[in-house]
Amino acid sequence: MAISIQIVIDCADPAGLSAFWAEALHYKIQDPPTGYANWQDWLRDHGIPQEQWNDASAVVDPDGQGTRFFFQRVPEPKTAKNRMHVDLNISNAREVGADVGRRRVDIEVDRLMSLGATRVGANEQHGEYWVVMQDPEGNEFCVQ
Repeated sequence: MAISIQIVIDCADPAGLSAFWAEALHYKIQDPPTGYANWQDWLRDHGIPQEQWNDASAVVDPDGQGTRFFFQRVPEPKTAKNRMHVDLNISNAREVGADVGRRRVDIEVDRLMSLGATRVGANEQHGEYWVVMQDPEGNEFCVQ
């Protein structure tokens, strides 16, 4: 049986970064546990000091199919290139053709930039086109 996974991202602002990734992935902020209208009520009920309320956040696929992304606050800033990164598979170029695939990638890159991502650079190799980007905290990801 396959093992269920989640992607964990260290960051300075879990609430802000989870809001970005929820939009980027067409996900949603994970709902609070049953019986709670919001996360603040749950945190308050569990005696979590208010200064720790932004220590973690998670986003999930609203259809329950995709991988959960968990964001945890860490004290140190990002200092080097990611050793692992997320690819957003947008183009479907093998089925729709390279030109249509490239347009899809460029449209998605513009959308992500409007959400706070940074475009690092475009690449093309062996008929594949992708754009390297950074989320609002500098974590690299690719749109392909």
